[in-house]
This record gives sequence, structure tokens and C-alpha cells, in this order.
Amino acid sequence: MRHYRPESPLPGGGPTASTTGAGEAHRLVEAAARELRDPGARQLIDECAERLRQPLRVALAGSIKAGKSTLLNALVGQSIAPTDATECTRVVTWYRSGTTPTVTAFAADGASANVAVRRGAGAHGLTFELSGLRWQPPGAHAVDHLEVRWPTAELSRTTIIDTPGTSSLSHEVSERTMRLLTPADIEPDALRIPGADAVVYLLRRLDATDVHFLEQIGSGGPAGPLGVVGVVSRADEISAGHINALNSARDVASRFATELERTGLCQAVIPVAGLLAFAAATLTQPEYAAFAALAGLPADTLELALLSADRFSRPDIELPVSPLVRAQLLDRFGMFGVRMATELVRTGVRDAASLSAELGARSGIDELRRVLDVQFGQRAEQLKAHSALTTLDRVITAHPGTPADELLPRVRTLLADVHGFAELRLLGRLRADELPLPPDDLAELFRLVGGAGVAPHVRLGVPADTDPATMRAHALEAARKWRTRSRHPLIDKTTVEACLTAVRSVEGALSQLPG
Repeated sequence: MRHYRPESPLPGGGPTASTTGAGEAHRLVEAAARELRDPGARQLIDECAERLRQPLRVALAGSIKAGKSTLLNALVGQSIAPTDATECTRVVTWYRSGTTPTVTAFAADGASANVAVRRGAGAHGLTFELSGLRWQPPGAHAVDHLEVRWPTAELSRTTIIDTPGTSSLSHEVSERTMRLLTPADIEPDALRIPGADAVVYLLRRLDATDVHFLEQIGSGGPAGPLGVVGVVSRADEISAGHINALNSARDVASRFATELERTGLCQAVIPVAGLLAFAAATLTQPEYAAFAALAGLPADTLELALLSADRFSRPDIELPVSPLVRAQLLDRFGMFGVRMATELVRTGVRDAASLSAELGARSGIDELRRVLDVQFGQRAEQLKAHSALTTLDRVITAHPGTPADELLPRVRTLLADVHGFAELRLLGRLRADELPLPPDDLAELFRLVGGAGVAPHVRLGVPADTDPATMRAHALEAARKWRTRSRHPLIDKTTVEACLTAVRSVEGALSQLPG
């Protein structure tokens, strides 16, 4: 075996250790590729190496009609995912960056076929035509998964995977999602790479099916994703679409967060009105003009018209917007969105761009983007390395007696360094307001463990151009403060763990400073 020298562990095993671990994962995969001779093992190792070079993979999961496709469109800012209940929602669909829009169907044996795309009007205007596929090579094939290539900046950074509903009446359909996320649970004897590095799980209610699914994927187990963020989806439908719907959804999200984050099943739970988020991102000038016309009505008249969706769209109701346009607004924005948009215009929003921004902020999509950036985007290398290392562990273990056996101790050492995951769990607790600390200390703790970003100067709360000596002084002061606090005789165990997590994060930031 060629000599393999692991990099020295960094003090405290903090963020830099995670970054170093990502780089070392590349070298371990390359070393294993040189030593393993079994064709199946080599193929998996090659897939690991390719996986490390690709964008982060984030799967959208949840029960049927949870709003996964609508949320995907909102995150991308374009209508690229069908939102109606068609055959394509029963298979896994990969959304990747591409130079031109294409949709391809793949069979389990590797055969492929181009998929025709039909675009109509309204919020549900995109359909993938899966009938009459012309397979290459020809033959009788069933669709195993779809791949959508689309030229968008969002997909150049993150590959998004839309999965079938986890509570489908068809066991086979639900199993496709589990096979993607936790292949070891579905096929214990098969060596397969988990398909996603992280998961966004959509909840409409918290039932036994959701908890069971999250227990399977949420612990960063031997073949599952490392990060899981929960979304209270279709949040605008809570409170029957009234203007206080998101406030009610935040209460629901807080309750879900308390229940889920206490057990480590999710690192955060965010309420999002996906339909409104997508409509806000694609709002047009004619739509703004329609909202402005409605906002110009006397308050009593408008309130009466908005009593219900049926009343708002009735043709016999006299309004300055045609019944057809009203129906289109309801289809695109939902009742909550129509109420919110007219209220915003009435209170001073004067153009389409401003209305788009205001509606986007109120939909919850901006908060979700921030959480996804901190939880997933800025930790992409760590999450990808975790996926590769778990597969590498299983492949080497399944093929004993080769020189690659000598790599196993280091692989498992890297997998055991879960400080990044401890940070994610702590961020979830901080969002749920569980720790008995003063507000200023909670804000500092949030920042130190990477809640605002993982760069050393962001963690330490100083400008990016601060000199290393000053940053080092800030880091040492923070480490002393939180280590001292962890030793207080009356502090509870959860807060002790939070304090020590902060200390380890600070030590990691300290080790990144020059000198």
C-alpha cells in the first residue's frame, strides 16, 4: 500500500477540522481507489470521487401534497417543477444545472429517453409528458427517475432532488424516497451511495409517519444525510388564509421545533408559504396593477369581497378587476397572498419590484434561504465528505483483506468528528429558545457556532479586515468566557453542552488565524 499520511488534527476539532476533513476525504477516496480491485467496489469509489466534485445535493421530502414541487420552484425562482398530481410526482426527479433546458427519463438499466415538456397557463402550467417515450436503446422500460437540466444560478450551487410522498398508499412509491436517502435500510446487503447530502423535510402536521421517517434519516446515521431542516409547508393555509396565517404558522413551527429539535431529528423548523414565495418571485406588472386597483377600493368593500375565495372570484361581484384576472390571482397567490398584496399596496408599496420583495419576505422563503445557506451552503464540503466517508467505510468493510483496510481507522476518526453536526443541533435549540441565557449571550452563542456564517471573523463578530492579533484576542476572550460559564455549579447539562460547543467552535476559528 502506498503510504498515506493523515493531516494533523486541529486544536479543538472545530470548523477548520471539518474543512480539513473534507480535503482529507478526497485523499482517502483516491487512496482507496488505488488499493481496491473489485469492479463493483471500484465503481462505488469512483462515484464517491465524482460526488465530491459535484454541487451539494439537497433532497425535498415530505408527505403527499406537502408542497415540495411548489417550494422547489420558489427556491429556484422559475417554474421548472410540475405541481399537479401526475405520474412524474411518483418518481424521484433530479434538478441539475445545465446549459439548455432538458428533461430526460432514465430506466433502472441505464436506458434513457427525452421527455416532452408542456407549459400551460397559471401556477400549475408545467407538465412532463411520460407517455410514448422513445427509449435508447429501444425496448420495454419503466421510468426509474427523471433528470431535469436547467440554466439557473441556484442549481449551479445546489442539486435539488424532488422525492415522492413518504405517505403514499403505494409502498413502492414511498420506498423510492427511502432508497434514495437511506439505501442501507432498504437494501442492507447492497452497497449504494446515499443520494442526498442534506434534506429539507416538509410538514403539514406532525404525525407518526413524519416522526418515523425523520428518525430514519435525521441522525446522520451510517448511510443517511447529515443535515435535516424542517419546513411547515403551505403555511398560508393555516387560519384559512387570513392575513395572520404566517403568525399562526410560526406558532406551529415553534411547537414542531420544540418536539423535533429536542430529539435531534431536525436542526431547524421554518414556516414557509411556498405558493406565495413562488408568485412573489415571478410577480408581473399587470398583477401589480390588478392589486393596485383592488387596493383603491373602500376598505369595507374590499373586506367584503375577500371574505372567501368563492366570493372573490364570483362574476356577479362588481370589482375593478375582471373575474378571469381575479381567478388567476387566486391561482397564483392564494387567498392569503391576495389579502397580503392588497394590504401592502394600500399601505404604501408603490411598484411591482417592491411588492415582490415584500411578499417574498412575508412568505418565509428569505428566512429559509438564510437557514439553508448557514446549515447547508456554508457547510457543503463537510456534508459531501460525510456522504463519501460513510460509503467508503461500508465499501472497505465489505471487501476485507486488501491494503485499503489500513484506511479504515482514519475514515472512522473523521466520521466521529461531529462538531459541525453539534453546531447544527445547537442552532436548532437556539431558534427554539430553549436555553436559559440572557438575550445578548444567546446572540453571541448563535454567532460563535456559525449561525450567521462560518468564517472566523463572522463567528467572532469583527470586520473582515480586522488584524489577526485583534481577532486572536477576541477568540481567546470568548473561549475563556464560555469555558468559565460551562463550569458554573448551578448550570444545567444542556447549557453546559452549549457552552462547550461554543468553546470548540472558537478554538476552531482561532486555529484558522495566521500564525
